[in-house]
Amino acid sequence: MKKIVWLFPLAVLLLFPSASFGQAKVGTAGAQFLEIGVSARAIGMGEAFLGVSDDASVLFYNPGALSILTQKEAIFTHVEYPADIHYEFGGFVLPAPRLAGTFGVSFYWLGMADMPVTDYTNIHGTGQYFSAADYAMGLSYGAGLTDRFSLGITFKYIAQYIETQKAVGWASDIGVYYDTGFRNFKICMVLANFGPDMKFISEPYPLPIDFRFGTSIDVLNTESSRLIFAVQGSHPNDNLEKYNFGFEYWYNDRFALRAGKKFNYDYYDSGDFGGGLTFGAGAKVPISAMNLSVDYAYQDLGWLDSVNRFTFGLKF
Repeated sequence: MKKIVWLFPLAVLLLFPSASFGQAKVGTAGAQFLEIGVSARAIGMGEAFLGVSDDASVLFYNPGALSILTQKEAIFTHVEYPADIHYEFGGFVLPAPRLAGTFGVSFYWLGMADMPVTDYTNIHGTGQYFSAADYAMGLSYGAGLTDRFSLGITFKYIAQYIETQKAVGWASDIGVYYDTGFRNFKICMVLANFGPDMKFISEPYPLPIDFRFGTSIDVLNTESSRLIFAVQGSHPNDNLEKYNFGFEYWYNDRFALRAGKKFNYDYYDSGDFGGGLTFGAGAKVPISAMNLSVDYAYQDLGWLDSVNRFTFGLKF
């Protein structure tokens, strides 16, 4: 286990080289909907959630943490973007002790209203309309190798279509979760969206492969209050390194407030500290033998205005 721990500092050095030596490759990868955050809780923390990873949203953020979930869980997220674009995510987690692990299924869908067909002579539309959407389905499995260290993997089927033209492919996420045992200090890594190129008609394009590293720690943990601080960084194949940090405060393990900040994202004005700020709140509502969670997040998208997210979770 000590050898495993020593791998993490090495990963940090490889993951975060100086941005001055990086090279942005914006627009070189497709299927960008695979990078959309699926949890209002995570977004409220600036999406520095990899090291937290303790609810059903691990299906997206870190399948390596699946084995720490001991109850059946369902999750659903709805996002409204500008221009009548909306995003839906649903997932279900099933612990299977007899199979030495935990299984999960997930579904992602990005869609928009029908759009008018235009050309040079009909800039306001020809009277015809076309549709487009992206979706993915995932199957996940995670298992603990020790009481503190676990691994997980997700296989995803991916499809993108515009009218009758369609591109399909597959990808996988591989996650690692390690709990040091000190103040809930966790260290996690994920290789996301690893898979072969997809092809639309005759043009191939790569997937948005991303290597992420994150940690979290309890800054405060008393009988009634808990304050979590988390940091995360990522090394995508189509951009420079990105960085996130966030806080989550829980009162009586029932009500939560969150805040975070995202750095080096394309849609923020780098000279404006307000760009990339996120805020959120959540609550847990016991219902008989079940536990309902409701989370909300506000995300500043810089030039693209702002977005509100809602996530509903159920443990039973």
